[in-house]
Amino acid sequence: MSIERVAVELAKGVNGLEKVILRETRGSSAEVYLYGGHVTSWKNEHGEELLFVSSKAVFKPPKPIRGGIPLCFPQFSNLGPFDSHGFARNKFWTIDSDPPALPTNPSSKAYVDLILKPSEEDMKVWPHSYEFRLRVALGPGGDLTLTSRIRNTNSDGKPFTFTFAYHTYFSVSDISEVRVEGLETFDYLDNLQNRERFTEQGDAITFEGEVDKIYLSTPTKIAILDHEKKRTFVVRKDGLPDAVVWNPWDKRAKAMVDFGDDEYKYMLCVEAAAIEKPITLKPGEEWRGRQELSAVPSSYCSGQLDPQKVLQGS
Repeated sequence: MSIERVAVELAKGVNGLEKVILRETRGSSAEVYLYGGHVTSWKNEHGEELLFVSSKAVFKPPKPIRGGIPLCFPQFSNLGPFDSHGFARNKFWTIDSDPPALPTNPSSKAYVDLILKPSEEDMKVWPHSYEFRLRVALGPGGDLTLTSRIRNTNSDGKPFTFTFAYHTYFSVSDISEVRVEGLETFDYLDNLQNRERFTEQGDAITFEGEVDKIYLSTPTKIAILDHEKKRTFVVRKDGLPDAVVWNPWDKRAKAMVDFGDDEYKYMLCVEAAAIEKPITLKPGEEWRGRQELSAVPSSYCSGQLDPQKVLQGS
């Protein structure tokens, strides 16, 4: 007799921090920490972990968690007055028991709604009232969807402006065996060269050293091909025109206290983002940014993975 597993469960995580566990009937799962609204795990139906979290990650506020899917808000990187990537990933979120309606897959019950509102202390740092709602949903096929809704609730009539990114760390077999397709011919800002603007020349992005680039006005779909695992990650995004590609490589990895010296080999960040053109909301206005992640088997074709079916498919 089979026992149906609970689709949504509240549990204690590392250092006693609360987390929500999502489970789909076919076996896929995801974990979301209330600290940071931070997805730290996404497993397929075989129990294989698809996200990278550093073995040296510090699950202790106010330090952000290294890996998974940090939320960058209201600032990406150091492009503004805050500490790098803003403050949303350093705050405790609450479960939103009565969120506004949002379409979801009717056959899936594995989702959770979280909300972040500013405290009085927060208002001293960023004097704006807002509601940041996050839905994390696991589809029947194991797809992971994050939908962010940010609303300006200022009562003083003032607009506010922000940049945003889903700083997704994908788990890969070997960074030198990975290629990213879908960003060819697009302009990018190279963070290793003072954000100078270039145009991507190759037929795919491959990795032989540190990479930190912001691709501009990118397609809604990007593929990450892992030759060794014969797996392709597909990132679909909406409301997020830019895409960041980042790997710290060896020297930078050794300089990060919450990152293993050799762990750069096993991760790649491809981030759906809104950076080049900051978003401005007037009071009452709401912005929505969505990313859907899926992992599909890839087959070899002439010694290379064939991503075109992935990029051209639905």
